Amino acid sequence: MMDLTALPTQLSNNTDAHTQSINDATINDGEHEQTLGANNPPATDPNAIILAQALTDKAISWRIHNCKISQKTITQDLPLPFLYHYDSLDDVVKQTYPLTPKLLAQFNTPMTAQEAAKLIGIDEALISNPWHVKVIGSLVVFSEALQLAVRLHWTNTGKETQQIYTKDKDDAIIAAFKEWQFFGRIDILYKNNKQALISIDELSIDTETNQPLPLTIEANMEYQYLPATHALVVIAKLEADKAELPWFETAILERIA
Repeated sequence: MMDLTALPTQLSNNTDAHTQSINDATINDGEHEQTLGANNPPATDPNAIILAQALTDKAISWRIHNCKISQKTITQDLPLPFLYHYDSLDDVVKQTYPLTPKLLAQFNTPMTAQEAAKLIGIDEALISNPWHVKVIGSLVVFSEALQLAVRLHWTNTGKETQQIYTKDKDDAIIAAFKEWQFFGRIDILYKNNKQALISIDELSIDTETNQPLPLTIEANMEYQYLPATHALVVIAKLEADKAELPWFETAILERIA
């Protein structure tokens, strides 16, 4: 059986004060992780496991472990450029309070909904105050049969926050995660030394064979960091097949509830 003691088990609700970039592929998740080398020899074993295909194979009994939140922002107190506030107004209100040179001069000025209402000269109740939602987390998906665990990162938006115009906080969270996505780095824990595991980057072409050059992922007792170009391939495959892989969304929605 796969030793899950090697997998992280501590759940966290801590909020990270720094915004994590959607293109971040260099986060250090552990002192003992190794980076997979780009010069590994091509795998020739016809029975080799192809990482992206395996992760999206519904016939494999994948399980989710340690789905956790690393950053969580849900607030109505963050400022937005004035134009966002004005655009959210009802058309009748816009006709009654058209844009003036004074308002146009403030179009890109960050402010709260209350400040925007005061600038326009309207009651605060007439202007929407959106929820700003940003949640970042990670999860480990693993197959005991393959002796393979993969740590993935997920978020509701690649922007600093996502603006959701609902009255209720819980409704805002649900709405924000209708378009959740995978992003960032991927870490591999592979303990099966009897079957080759490879990752294929379609953009890395062997000049002699004109075929994609596979990256061999050796069996190891520690997590190994998948190079960024290969991580993008895996993420693209997961995103394309996400609707057919409900266990990911189920775990994430349960965690943010």
